[in-house]
Amino acid sequence: MRIATNTIHDTVVRQIQLLGTQTSKLQTQVATGQRILSADEDPAASARVLNHQSELRRVDQFDENAARAIEISQATFAGLRDVKEISDRATELATLGRAPSGPEALGAYSAEVNQLIEQLLQVGNTRLGNDYLFAGTAVDAPAYSATRDANGNVTAVTYDGNNSLASIPLSEVASVAPGSNPDTNLAIRDLLNQLVSLRDALASNDGAALATAQSSLINGENVLVTALAANGAVQTRIEVNRAQQQGRGDSIVELLGRETNVDLPDAIVRLNQAQLAYQAALQSSASIMKISLLDYIR
Repeated sequence: MRIATNTIHDTVVRQIQLLGTQTSKLQTQVATGQRILSADEDPAASARVLNHQSELRRVDQFDENAARAIEISQATFAGLRDVKEISDRATELATLGRAPSGPEALGAYSAEVNQLIEQLLQVGNTRLGNDYLFAGTAVDAPAYSATRDANGNVTAVTYDGNNSLASIPLSEVASVAPGSNPDTNLAIRDLLNQLVSLRDALASNDGAALATAQSSLINGENVLVTALAANGAVQTRIEVNRAQQQGRGDSIVELLGRETNVDLPDAIVRLNQAQLAYQAALQSSASIMKISLLDYIR
């Protein structure tokens, strides 16, 4: 009789423990909103969750890359726009210089061009954070250096960057180079030296040198216009890729939710059922133990 009673007791205890575990799990699911609390509860779903999370981290990194690429591209565009404005003004001054002008006017034009040289040199050595924008991948040092005369005037400019382009991944299969390309960087150097020639031609009232400087400025504008157009196209491409990755991220988050989020109304119903079953098991256990104790005494 005692063996049978012990067996009943063991069965009741196991049932109570099982109901307690189920109740605790449902309480945690309701509190956290998560269906999977540990990998061993659903190994297949847990593996899918890990894959989704890994992919989502890649997408987040691509989004950060795109934000950085946009930042570089916009800063480059602003710099190129300034370069174009300087070039336009220099061309105007070259045209004015070729018209009949007195020494005072030519001197004023020359002085203004000298200021444009300094302005362009500053633009060419623009930095975004700690990186020089127009130096290729040699971003740690100024892109352009000037040789000056005894009066501090620029007499020649060299390009100290390199001809490499920094590429930024936008996805597993797409990347973009948002900075200025080597041709544009060299064109800025050439423009600086053309301004030096223009300044000197204006100062000396050298008609032939003025004509040459004007022609060089006009020809160089094509490179700048092309660079601005290419930069705009790059920005569009970055934005399109970024939108695609953001959509991809939203889809992954939705898939993660399907795998991990609990059906809250259903979980609450099951929790109530489990709590009722747990209370009923406790009451039944108490009754059985009471009866068994009386039988033992008898």
